[in-house]
Formats: sequence, C-alpha cells, structure tokens
Amino acid sequence: MSPASFLPFTRPFIDERTIAEVGEVLRSGWITTGPRCQELEAALSKRLDGRPVRLVNSGTAALELALRLCGIGPGDEVITTPLSWVATANVVLAVGATPVFVDAEASTRNIDLSLVERAITARTRALIPVDLAGLPVDRDRVDAIARRHGLRVIEDAAQSFGARWGGREIGSFGDLVSFSFHANKNLCTAEGGCLVLNNEVEARRFEKLRLQGVIRLPDGSMDVEDWGSKANLTDVAAAIGLGQLRRIDEFTARRRALAERYLARWDASLGFELPPADAAQHGNWHMFQPLLPRPLAPRRSDFIAAMREQGIGVGVHYPAMHLFSLFRRRGHAPGDFPVAEDIGARTVTLPLFPAMADADVDRVCRAVAATVAALR
Repeated sequence: MSPASFLPFTRPFIDERTIAEVGEVLRSGWITTGPRCQELEAALSKRLDGRPVRLVNSGTAALELALRLCGIGPGDEVITTPLSWVATANVVLAVGATPVFVDAEASTRNIDLSLVERAITARTRALIPVDLAGLPVDRDRVDAIARRHGLRVIEDAAQSFGARWGGREIGSFGDLVSFSFHANKNLCTAEGGCLVLNNEVEARRFEKLRLQGVIRLPDGSMDVEDWGSKANLTDVAAAIGLGQLRRIDEFTARRRALAERYLARWDASLGFELPPADAAQHGNWHMFQPLLPRPLAPRRSDFIAAMREQGIGVGVHYPAMHLFSLFRRRGHAPGDFPVAEDIGARTVTLPLFPAMADADVDRVCRAVAATVAALR
C-alpha cells in the first residue's frame, strides 16, 4: 500500500500561510524566544479572558514547573489518574513528590471524583485532573474538593485546548492550567506547551523557573536567586502556533463533525464501547477511542496489525500507567485500579484529525467491521 493511501490516527494540518510565516522567522535571524513568542502569549491570553499565559517547550515542562511554582516537593503527595500519558506522574516524581492514583470513572474515563477525597491525606498538596481525549473533568466538583481541603489544582489540559466547561473555555478560569502543543494536539507548535496562571506575580516567578532562574537587572547585569530550568519556546514554534490559533475553532468544529459521523456510522453489533457522545459539546474530540469487546482485548495487537494492513493507523492511549515497571517498583500491582486497567487494556485510538474526509470515517468503520469478523 502506498504511503499516500495510509490513514494515520492523527496528522497536524499546517497551511501554506503558516509555512510562509515560519520562513519569515528563519530569515529574520531571531529563531529562539523573541517577538513571535510574545505575540502568541498575548493572543492566548486574549482568548483566555486576559489571564497570564507563559509558553514553554512542552506540556510536560508546564506541569513540572507548575508543581515547582506551588512549592511542591519531597514529602508531598499529588493526586491524579493512572489513565494518562506517563508524563502526568513523571513530573510529580521529578520534583521529589509522590503521585497518588485514583481510579478512572467508566462513563467518562476521567478520574473518578467520587473517590478523590478518600485518597487525600495530611501530605496531599495538589490535584492534577486530566481531560482524557479532550473531554473535560467536572471543574465544579474538582474546585469544590480543592477548596474544602486547601489544595492547588494543576489542570492537565494537554488534550483539551478549545474544550469548554459550563460555557467557558478551558483555561479561562480555574487555578493553574497546563496545555500541550505537541504535534498530535489540536493546536500544535511541533513541540511546546504553556501554563495559564492566576496573576502577574505568578507569571514573573514562572518566567524565572522556565529559564535558569535568571533575573535581568536595569543596569544590564543579572542575578539568579533560585533554581530554574531550560524550558523556553522558540519563535519558530510560536509561528506555527499562531497559524494554528487562527483556525482552532474551525479545527474543533471539524473534529466534532467527524466524531458525530463515527457515532452515527458505527456498527453497534460489533460489541465495542464507544466514547461518551458529548451531546453538550464540552469536549474538543482530541481522539476517538472505542474500547474493544472484552473477548478481543487479548488480541489488541492483532487488531492493530490487521487495521494497518488495510492502510489505517491505530494508537493506544493509554495503558494504565500504574502497571508500568516504574510504578510496580513503587508498590502498585494489577487490581489496584480496575476501571483504569480495563479501559487501558481495551482502548484503541482511531483516525481523527481535521483534514480527514467524511469518506475516511466510513472507510475506518468498514475496516473495523472486517477486522473484527476476521478475528472472531
């Protein structure tokens, strides 16, 4: 099968205007952090109700530096879900704290908020809710839990740029909000991310954290009072982000239309569990993830291989991370979080990106049906 006919599970869409603007940055000679980064931060802030936004070179960096901004470190605990990209827990380990997992909720696949409070201890300092596949966690319930227990909330909104809760865009309210702009995200800068902060005091502290702790003094000299990382974004990446931001609402609308077509065209007799229909359109449909019928779950690799033979890419997002060797060494075992384990064992990510045609969805649905028939 020719590469041109292969349908990946995701593909960024970079238009010619954006490509030309990247060329302008390269010709300018100012290719690291500069005016385009400032322009993108300002544009993101305007979209998010004027909140301070600071760019970094990955969503992972945004999460880690948010933890450091909150003073979280050794001896502290941070509650999150095991059903996420491993970065969500790795950043907690990076600052010396302990990730505490709470099982997922079967209906949304997000963290089960009814279980969170029983996981809170005297050492709990923060919550990291994750919007899996772009479907927002219930922000009202998260914030109520945080207020009752005096906790910071660092939203892992890596996948939910453009999603909404209660009529408001994710990032325009709440505590600290981290976005990823990785190549497979709804808004991409190739690599990158940002943190949305509460005020300019926090923003200035974050600026030091993202670039070696450096303070520029009026006389041209500098000082370093505290530790800092190396996490700044480039103007090359920011130029891509500006082009994406111009079209993000169009992209989100197209993703929703494609997801609705999947839901309408899907053969219910195949026995899959489909993702939540999201009739209220809270989410941005970052991914489309049906769950394999349980009898087929042990043959997921065969399902993926058979789909690839038909020219269709399939991903797995995500295995339940507490089953990774890293976390087994920390005492976790199968059975700890049964809902997350079940979802993680059966999930498959099917193609969904704005440049897809309606016919591509139909092709995927036919291929799924043919693959299931061959495997049964």
